[in-house]
Amino acid sequence: MNVLIWFKRDLRLHDHPALTQGAAMGRILPLYIVEPDYWALPDTSARQWDHTAEALADLRADLGRLGAPLILRVGEAVSVLSRLCRQHDITTVLSHQETGNLWTYQRDMRVAQWARSQGIAWQQLPQSGVVRKLPSRNGWAGLRDDFTKASQLPEPAALHAVVGLEPGAIPTARALRLKEDRCPHRQSGGRQQGLALLDSFLSRRGETYRSSMSSPLTGERACSRLSAHLALGTLSGREVAQATTQRQAERPGGRWSGALNSFQSRLAWRDHFMQKLEDQPGMEVHCLHRAAESLRPREADATRLAAWSAGETGLPFVDACMRYLAATGWLNFRMRAMVMSVASYHLWLDWRATGAVLARRFTDYEPGIHWPQVQMQSGTTGINTPRIYNPVKQGLDQDPTGAFTRRWLPELADVPDAFLQSPWRWDGARHLLGRRYPEPVVDVVLAQRAARDAIFGLRKTADRAEISRIIDRHASRADPRFVNDRSPKKRVPAPSAQLTLDL
Repeated sequence: MNVLIWFKRDLRLHDHPALTQGAAMGRILPLYIVEPDYWALPDTSARQWDHTAEALADLRADLGRLGAPLILRVGEAVSVLSRLCRQHDITTVLSHQETGNLWTYQRDMRVAQWARSQGIAWQQLPQSGVVRKLPSRNGWAGLRDDFTKASQLPEPAALHAVVGLEPGAIPTARALRLKEDRCPHRQSGGRQQGLALLDSFLSRRGETYRSSMSSPLTGERACSRLSAHLALGTLSGREVAQATTQRQAERPGGRWSGALNSFQSRLAWRDHFMQKLEDQPGMEVHCLHRAAESLRPREADATRLAAWSAGETGLPFVDACMRYLAATGWLNFRMRAMVMSVASYHLWLDWRATGAVLARRFTDYEPGIHWPQVQMQSGTTGINTPRIYNPVKQGLDQDPTGAFTRRWLPELADVPDAFLQSPWRWDGARHLLGRRYPEPVVDVVLAQRAARDAIFGLRKTADRAEISRIIDRHASRADPRFVNDRSPKKRVPAPSAQLTLDL
């Protein structure tokens, strides 16, 4: 029997349910489809493709070692699958359930329709704690934990391949006609890179995780930096969680206990947010709280959007974070929340426009985390207490020496430390602002006040029945790992609410 294994965002051999099942059924055709229409979307980018291409090269080498080299084809999924199944007498396709963006959701609907019409058995297997067709969040955490604690699936000892296929080249970003996307400090892709990061985090880097994750200065090293590998599936969430559990069992001293507990919570939060998008794929394009659709202008102010995207808002810490993100493809979670909050509240930009900018900048773009978080930081969920970050205060708190800001904004070299995060207050500002560095695009205090009035005005008129529906479908339940966001009235403690996804 010939079986097609469709690799998507699961680029590994270890703990791979679809590959394990397919290898037991007969000869396999391991396939990855490069879909040009996907890579032309506003939330994808060349930096993401370059990271993916490195992971594909690793996967191809690993599969080849076991006797079944990765087959790569460029094209539309239904056309590619139809042709290969017809040419190689394949009636079974195995893949993993994917919680991707709306485009991949709609593509999977087309593939499912094709499979039914052609008598193809397409089985999508779970590979994480996300549960498909979940009727309610009640009991979800237990289901997630059961999956996470189940035994990992070992890499197959050998594979028997469908013969007679050309492997196909892994295209470059240029060959895919992707827009130039310079990211000089991008993380490298591939399973070996992910395993090295996991080892260094659990053995050395992670001890200060809890205390160091908030600042972009210390978070770069103290965070696990596994997010891109989890997003592409070069590591499985289960193997990361179990490796962390094993490290906890060693009872390391120092600050390790709190650090590892915090990391396990973030892994659980990761599945929690992905479950939101799995349950409501339209969250990428529609406000979760429908009344919030009228909150901001649907068409974002082009001047403000361009300034924010380029790191030219005149708000130093925001600009430093945006420039750092452009150069690295990564940003620690608190800073992701801050730049999104400033865009949504101070600049009053629609979250769909700014969310797409961040999505394509993130090498670790995970739609199931990204879009729920974008809405959460924009006050459009209806169930989360709005948090409006003050960018000046964040700069003072998270970059107290100014080292991060000065590194990414060299034009502020002459600004005294006392005025670095608010250079408009400096006596020498007239020689700097509007010349080498822009005037602030908004008055921070006035913009924050206006945003707060608008957001809390919306909350006062909220439809309680709709809020109850959102809570039932999306809110976390009582669990020590989760913030209690079941009630929109209850204020959430800042550390738990805002530091949930630093991987």
